[in-house]
Amino acid sequence: MKTLLKNSYPHLIAIAIFLITSYIYFFPLLEGKGLKQHDIEQFRGSAREIIEHREKYGEEPLWTNSMFSGMPAYLISTKYTGNLLNRIDYLLQFGKRPASTIFFTLVGFYILLLVLGVNPWLSIVGAFAYALSSYFFIIITAGHNAKMHAISYVAPMIAGMILTLKGKHLSGLALFALFLGLNLDAGHVQITYYAAFIMLAIGIAYVVGVIRKKEYVGFSKAIGVLAIAALLAVGANFSRLYFTWESGKYSIRGPSELTSEKENKASGLDRGYALDWSYGVGETFNLLIPNLMGGSSMDAPGANSEAYSFLRKHGYPHGQAIEFLNASFRNYWGPQPMTMGPVYIGAIVLFLFFLALFLIKGPYKWAILGITILAIMLAWGRNFMPLTNLFFNYFPGYNKFRTVSMILYIAELTIPLLGILAVKKIYDGEVGKSEFLKAFKWALGITGGLCLFFILFGGSTLTFLNEHELSFLSEQQGTPYFDLFEAIKTDRKSLMQADALRSLAFILLGAGALLGFYFKKIKPPYFIALLGLFIVSDMWVVNRRYLNSKNFIPLSKVEKPFSPNKADEQILADKALYYRVYNLTVSPFNDASTSYFHKSIGGYHGAKLMRYQEIINHHITKGNMAVLNMLNTKYLIDSDEQGPVARINPDALGNAWFTDSIIMVNNADEEIQTLNNFNPATTAIVDKRFAHLVESYNPSPDGNDWIRLTNYKANELTYSYNLASPRLAIFSDIYYPAGWTALVDGEPATYFRANYILRAMVLQPGSHEVIFRFKPRMFSIGHFVDLASSLLILLLLMGACYTGYSALRRDEKIKEA
Repeated sequence: MKTLLKNSYPHLIAIAIFLITSYIYFFPLLEGKGLKQHDIEQFRGSAREIIEHREKYGEEPLWTNSMFSGMPAYLISTKYTGNLLNRIDYLLQFGKRPASTIFFTLVGFYILLLVLGVNPWLSIVGAFAYALSSYFFIIITAGHNAKMHAISYVAPMIAGMILTLKGKHLSGLALFALFLGLNLDAGHVQITYYAAFIMLAIGIAYVVGVIRKKEYVGFSKAIGVLAIAALLAVGANFSRLYFTWESGKYSIRGPSELTSEKENKASGLDRGYALDWSYGVGETFNLLIPNLMGGSSMDAPGANSEAYSFLRKHGYPHGQAIEFLNASFRNYWGPQPMTMGPVYIGAIVLFLFFLALFLIKGPYKWAILGITILAIMLAWGRNFMPLTNLFFNYFPGYNKFRTVSMILYIAELTIPLLGILAVKKIYDGEVGKSEFLKAFKWALGITGGLCLFFILFGGSTLTFLNEHELSFLSEQQGTPYFDLFEAIKTDRKSLMQADALRSLAFILLGAGALLGFYFKKIKPPYFIALLGLFIVSDMWVVNRRYLNSKNFIPLSKVEKPFSPNKADEQILADKALYYRVYNLTVSPFNDASTSYFHKSIGGYHGAKLMRYQEIINHHITKGNMAVLNMLNTKYLIDSDEQGPVARINPDALGNAWFTDSIIMVNNADEEIQTLNNFNPATTAIVDKRFAHLVESYNPSPDGNDWIRLTNYKANELTYSYNLASPRLAIFSDIYYPAGWTALVDGEPATYFRANYILRAMVLQPGSHEVIFRFKPRMFSIGHFVDLASSLLILLLLMGACYTGYSALRRDEKIKEA
């Protein structure tokens, strides 16, 4: 037992260091503050109806009407209570987020390095080299919490795979199943997808070794174990994955029926939309020099800039000069639409990576190098279309995701991983002098040489202006604007040169520590401490540019990010059960603040329904009031000199109404086009696929016919009606066939799609009740699949822990004997 405790000390110290460091960085959390995150604010707007429904009725609504006139809630906020891994996630991510997420990101990479045989103390350094990547802190600032949550489980998931491939089947099975399950439960499939690239590369390298050694039996067993683990992890997340897949068929990630959309789409996202955030080819050098292209588009030239001095010389007062610069210029001048900051991997970390390329031999190095280069090239997106088109058109699943620059996450894991493995090899005394010096000179020459190049020649090599600025400047020769842009270029050049010099300094510090250790001028513990100090100092300071105490606000403002204005209060005074609001004072289809208070025409989400997106593109943004009327848009918010004001739309058609005529169309193209010139109050547009449901419809309108909404829940709408003869009713709610069912007086009834996106039903005469209910059958089935699979994973984990503990106790007794 004493030996076991003694062996545990480094790990306990590592956990303590990780915990303390995480909370030092996020210290305002301990002061009762919260992090202001744009996407979390939007989440609170989009999810408010869902959360309130859950609290009121004790069930998952699975649908919300607060965004985009109605959409599934699966990718907004849904709790899958059958998955017991939720409890493990709670334990591993204990404490206050995002500190807890960074903490486990550190722990996860530490586990991976231990599995690879790295010294625990060096593994601590490696964990910081990975977890302090600037990208992680940038996405936290933006509020991409699910993404960071998923990232925190990738490294230990890979560790489980490697353990299995090494023949430790039970522990590998348990670890891989657990962390793949947790990764999937985090709800960011794109990160899981990119992690699969890394695992595929490692798997290929392992296959090469198997072929060389002809160890086919062991390999077959390992593959079988990994398949079982993957099956269990997928099973534990069956509900989440099933509904993500199902809703994807109807979302902008699925196919369009419009022929006009075919050219720029495969079976997934619109190509232009998917490639909006493509990394620049030259921008890749900011992996080494963070401010190569100015850093963040959130930052503008300040009072110490040349541009400010220029404006002051031309008569601008201080405040006006600062206001003009904030409104007109950003420090970032790269090709992306905007960015919160660069993907800075660390100067020392990159030095170690290049060192590894000369020291580490065998298929694993080439696999990791290959997948790193591939990830960088794919991140270029629209800037390298031959490769992008190849993957977008032919690589399974690739076209389902946007923001292709996110694939740089692969490099953020592989670069520190290979770098620390090189240090391990040196630390373990496995590198000869000539081999070391050769690798050392090359690594220093490449990384230091690049920094030196940008210091000396970057000013004449780079433009320091984006495409829009270059186009504008070409027309400004001889004007004051030309001189102003020269000042802007000088400021951006200074930012680049300062960071190039900074990176060079850290490379020299890291290289000096490594050289001193190799030639026994620095003792091993001091070397590890120095290397860790230099890496943390380098990356910590860069991260503080993008996430610091200024990003924290009172917790009350985090929990309630929006306050109603006069227009909101005016609308909220209307106590009608259910109507919609179109807010023109914000970017309506990129903002969920309206959804916090109202049922919105717009919203903020990356997987809105395809047909609704097409209605936005073809009609709503073009001001088609007929479409807004049929969506029961009772209020429009715009602005006057007093601020936001709500204007009532007297032509909104309400929750349901009867139509007198039908226009039958042949396809989606005709249907969406016909919406340009029709009166939804009297006419319905129906696809010929539903013709059999209305073929005998012959309306006889009666002045006493009526229909009204009598009860509202997010997932259940109840109507009463009275008719003298059969009538076609149009309901101002979104048609979604995967889960919505209709009942008339408690009996199942058939409904269909009309007006491209709405629900319709032929109602029989008399006084009756219609209920639309959203209750997907697979949700209850999935609950039991989740439960059984996650329970098996937990049993495997307990078995692996018991077996491991027993083995350690047995070894200890043998040593004592």
